[in-house]
Amino acid sequence: MSFGLVCQQCKEPLQLDASIIDLAPSAYDTIAASLPSAPTQNARHLTNEQKLDQVPGPPQVKAAWERSMSAATPGMNRSSQNVFPRAQRNSSIPSNESFVLLQDSVIRNIPSNPAPSPSPLSHHLRSAARLFNLLSTRSEVDHPLCAECTQILLKTLNRQLEETKKERDGYIAFEKEIRKEKEAQGLTKEEADRRIDRLKNDEKLAIDQLKEAEREREELDEELRLLELDEKALEAEEDEFWRHHNEQLLVAEQQAAQLASLRAAYAADVVTLEKLERTNVYNDAFCIGHDGVFGTINGLRLGRVPGVPVEWAEINAAWGQALLLLYTVARKLDYTFINYRLVPMGSFSRIEKTTGDKATYELYGSGDLHLGRLLHNRRFDFAMVSFLDCLKHLVDHIKLQDPTAEFPHQIVKDKIGDVSVKLQFNQEEAWTRALRHVLLALKICLKWATNGVNG
Repeated sequence: MSFGLVCQQCKEPLQLDASIIDLAPSAYDTIAASLPSAPTQNARHLTNEQKLDQVPGPPQVKAAWERSMSAATPGMNRSSQNVFPRAQRNSSIPSNESFVLLQDSVIRNIPSNPAPSPSPLSHHLRSAARLFNLLSTRSEVDHPLCAECTQILLKTLNRQLEETKKERDGYIAFEKEIRKEKEAQGLTKEEADRRIDRLKNDEKLAIDQLKEAEREREELDEELRLLELDEKALEAEEDEFWRHHNEQLLVAEQQAAQLASLRAAYAADVVTLEKLERTNVYNDAFCIGHDGVFGTINGLRLGRVPGVPVEWAEINAAWGQALLLLYTVARKLDYTFINYRLVPMGSFSRIEKTTGDKATYELYGSGDLHLGRLLHNRRFDFAMVSFLDCLKHLVDHIKLQDPTAEFPHQIVKDKIGDVSVKLQFNQEEAWTRALRHVLLALKICLKWATNGVNG
C-alpha cells in the first residue's frame, strides 16, 4: 500500500510494510522507549578531537592517546561525519523537520469525509509518520529509506562499527600503556613535571638541531646543485677532450702510416744507395780485362799476334774506348793536358797536338796493302806515342796527389815496361804486350780516380 511517501535519500516512492501500517500504539511506545535519547545538535557534529578536548586530563596523556590511536587505527576516518552527506539530500530543510512537512502535506491531501469513527488511513499514516520522525531525531539519517538506501546505510554503519571497535582497541592499548608507564616509573607529580620540562627542553634542542640540519641540508642542496653544474661542465669538457683526443689519434695514425711508408721507402732507397755506392759506373762503362795474351776493354781485344787474326776494326774500336777512358779520367780529376787535345770518336778517334806544328794524329790503323799504308801507320805510331805521353802525365799527376799509388810499369818516351808501343819495326807480340801494359795503367788510374781521395 502506497501513501505517497518517498525515500529521503533517492526520492523514490515507498511502499510501507503492513507491520508498520498496523502498528499498535503500545508497540510504538515500546519502540520509542528502546531508542536512545536524541543527541544535541552540537554533539551530533563534534569530531573525535573536539570530543577528546572535552575529556579531563593533562595534555601529554591526550598526546599519548593520539599516538596510540594513530598506531592502533591507521587510515581510519577520525572525524564524525554523516552517513549520507547533507549535499545529497537536495534540501536546505533540517532532517528532523523535512519529514514533518511531508507528513503535514500528506495529511492535508487526505479527503476529510465525516465518519462515525476516525479514518484508518489517517491513523496509520500518523503512526508511521511519528515513528519515522522519532527515528530521524534519534539518528543522523532522515527516514524513511528505501531498501537500497537501507543497505547502503547498513554497510556504512557496519564500517563505522568496525572503526569503533578499532578505536575501542586503541583505548584499551592506551590504557595498558599508561598503566605500564605508571608501574615502571612510579613518578610523583613534581617528578613528572620535571621530566616534562626536561623533555620539553630536549624537544626544543631537537627542534633547533632539526632546523640546523635543515639549514645544512639547504646548503648541501645548493652545493649539490653547483656540483651538478660543475659536473655537467666537466662532462661537456670531457666530451670535447675525447673528441679532440680521437681526432688526434686519427691524425697520429695517419702520420704513423705515412711515417711507416716513408721509412719503408727510405729503407728501400738506402738499399738502392748502398747498391749504387758499391757499383762503379766507370768500371761498368770501361771494363778492362784480358783474353789470353790480349788486353781487352769492353770485350775488345787490343793487339795482334801471329796465328790469331784480330780485325783492325776491333783494334780501332778498342783504341777509341781507351782514348775515351783517358779523356774521362782526366775530366774527373780536373786535369788538362798541356800539349795535346784528346778527340774520342770511337773507331776513328784522334789526338791533336796543341803546340809546335799542331799536327793531328789518327789513333786507328789499317791493313790495306798500298804505299799510303806505310805513311798512315807512321801517323798511327805517332798517335800511340802521344797517347802514351798523355798517360805518363796523368800518372805523374796521380802520384803527385797520392804518393802511395803504385804503377807496375814505368813509362819512358815511347816505351812502357821496356816495350815500345810503336807498331812499325816491332814484333806483334811485343806490341800486344805493350798495349796490355797500357790498359793496366789505365785501369789503375780509373780505380784511383773513382775510389781515391779525389774520387
